Amino acid sequence: MKKENTITNHKTFIILLLFLLLLASILLSILCGSVSLHLHDILEVLIGNDTSSTAYLLITTVRIPRMCGGVLSGIGLSVSGTILQGVMNNSLASPNTIGVNSGAGFAVMLAMLLFPGYTSVIPLFAFLGALCTTLLIFLLAYMADSSRITIVLAGITVSSFLSAGINTIKLLDTDITVNLTSFMIGSLSGLTLSRLVLPGFCILAAFVLACFLGRFLNVLELGDDIARSLGLRVGLTRFLLLVISSVLAGCVVSFAGMLGFIGLIVPHICRQLFGNDARFLLPCSALLGSSFVLLCDLLGRVLFSPFELPVGILMSFIGGPFFLYLLLRRKGGRRVHA
Repeated sequence: MKKENTITNHKTFIILLLFLLLLASILLSILCGSVSLHLHDILEVLIGNDTSSTAYLLITTVRIPRMCGGVLSGIGLSVSGTILQGVMNNSLASPNTIGVNSGAGFAVMLAMLLFPGYTSVIPLFAFLGALCTTLLIFLLAYMADSSRITIVLAGITVSSFLSAGINTIKLLDTDITVNLTSFMIGSLSGLTLSRLVLPGFCILAAFVLACFLGRFLNVLELGDDIARSLGLRVGLTRFLLLVISSVLAGCVVSFAGMLGFIGLIVPHICRQLFGNDARFLLPCSALLGSSFVLLCDLLGRVLFSPFELPVGILMSFIGGPFFLYLLLRRKGGRRVHA
């Protein structure tokens, strides 16, 4: 009993630290950049004094939308990665590594081609692209041997086809290539609050639903046979969780582009802190993921100021070596035939 209380207190303390880290990241994201601001500038914005000042316009039209985009991106991709790793029973699964982001990206490009000027359809297309890609990869792995490596290889294969589709659309409509580099890399620059309303609502709704389904995700990770014996409708639960994961990843791609590796790195760190209980993993992944995106975006703004490094580049620099580390650790540093 005493040991259980100690573990609970430890987890509560870590959750509090993650929450404080997020608050600090939000504050730094608003204050720091090519133009530094002060705390009294934020207070002036809250009070509403001098709405024509440079600081007021910078905070309300640039820093706050960017901060909100970073928080939503962190929640969406980290929680999506946590769900995918649980549903597919694969610690290497994430929206980036299995091609979910590529599916959403291809669908967004397709929406731009078919419905130019109708930005309202982009989140819907991004969700459908992410969902179809997730289901396709899951089906391919199921038809093969369902091993963890098979899922990753299926994702790589599907991603290559989707990349070819994206390049084809670029050739068909050269107007789409405007700002395409930022979209492919992943960036939070140029966001507005109006652009974040619909995807933000969908991300938060999907996150809340995922938290309610956390205990079902725990049962699903025990294996299909055990889950069925406990009365869980495995097929329906897995499909519902995949839909939620696709909503989360697809909506992020619709406004932030193809950010990578958040859904791989953050769930692993949280598992080291809290174990495999999804009831803790999902909200804590959201907290840590939001802080991670905000801090990476902040570094991209201040390292080479006044020039800006897109947040997706920093994440790739961090995520690539982390992915290799996971592969080497799983194989014990030796090559093993899959």
